Amino acid sequence: MTMFGKSSGYEYQCLSQRDSVYSDTPGLFSSHAAFTHSNYDQRGHSFDYVPKVSQNDFTDKSQGLLSWICNLIVTFLIFLVTFITFPISGWFVLKVVPNYERIVVFRLGRIRPPKGPGVVLVLPFIDQWQKVDLRTRAFSVPPCKVTTKDGGLVSVGADIQFRIWNPVMSVVAVQDLNASTRLTAQNAMMQTLSKKTLREIQTERIKLGEHLGMDMNEMTKPWGLEVDRVELILEGVLREPDGGHAGPVIMPPSVPGLEGLTGPIQQLAMHFLSQTAASQSSQDSVSFTDELRSAAAVSVSRVDGLMDAVRSVLSEQLVHQVRACYRFQITTDSGQSNCYYVDLTQGAGACGAGASPREPDVSLCMSEQDLLAMFEGGLQPFVAYSSGRLIVQGDLNTAMKLETLIKLLKTT
Repeated sequence: MTMFGKSSGYEYQCLSQRDSVYSDTPGLFSSHAAFTHSNYDQRGHSFDYVPKVSQNDFTDKSQGLLSWICNLIVTFLIFLVTFITFPISGWFVLKVVPNYERIVVFRLGRIRPPKGPGVVLVLPFIDQWQKVDLRTRAFSVPPCKVTTKDGGLVSVGADIQFRIWNPVMSVVAVQDLNASTRLTAQNAMMQTLSKKTLREIQTERIKLGEHLGMDMNEMTKPWGLEVDRVELILEGVLREPDGGHAGPVIMPPSVPGLEGLTGPIQQLAMHFLSQTAASQSSQDSVSFTDELRSAAAVSVSRVDGLMDAVRSVLSEQLVHQVRACYRFQITTDSGQSNCYYVDLTQGAGACGAGASPREPDVSLCMSEQDLLAMFEGGLQPFVAYSSGRLIVQGDLNTAMKLETLIKLLKTT
């Protein structure tokens, strides 16, 4: 990329979207070559007058001869004025673009090749420009109620990572890229999961996430955007499928690199378990229920153990630093809701299960796993809040003071 606005030579390629094999992983776009017009059709977008924009060719076919001459004269005069007034004009026309950004320029209202990285020239009066960040971004799709193919009702969310691979198309093809991507992700997730059974959603989340990412890339390709990763989050089962009880799902631990085998193995195990359960007596059913309750008791004991660890580090100095009362509304893996509190307003502080002795300053709603991860140092409070895994009711600054308690737990 030269100083005076030549094209950077950064080209874009569209790889094949989907093969017949279901297990293909996303990773649809790459750089350094042009993709053919036969694989992509941008008709109906705001850059129809540049028919080969997807091939990194910004030749304007609709501009008449008179318009082209006028544009050339105006551009020459601006160049001349900029050169005469240099170096004073250099403070206004030279822009430094970092490696992870590009500048999209509209000269006299018409699109130009993206500029950057390095020092680029933006002409005054006739150039309008916009920076585009090429780094990976992430957002969370809030839990949605989805009716499954077999009549069940589940609450499902998702964590999605995406990046911009064509800065020009991301500017000219869509007005609000973030909002459009969120809406597209939510609609695609609901449409995809509504065609699956509850058992498939429970046992094949990794494969469904990859398939959902490929579907989203089909829709966001005209925007110059690629979805890198989709992770489905099953919040809970709100209604069992029609015609029978779904039963608890046994989730074997995933082996790194062999996640694709998890779904079939689980389905085979469920088949034999369902046949065994049908031949068992009612006494066996009672024993199975007791196992679920014992698992819930183990889950509660883990949180109680965390409260004991918090209680051991409470002090008047910590109360003086925080001066707030927190209430935790915790949702377990079985769908139960438990309440805990940490009171750091007076004395040496207090914590425990149930309602707090005074009105809490901040209420925090999160899952049991996220609570344990946050207090063990594996999940930062701000990261949990920004990703939607932590819901804060009250002052956010007061909620972030929990980091003082978390740091204190790490040192013990």
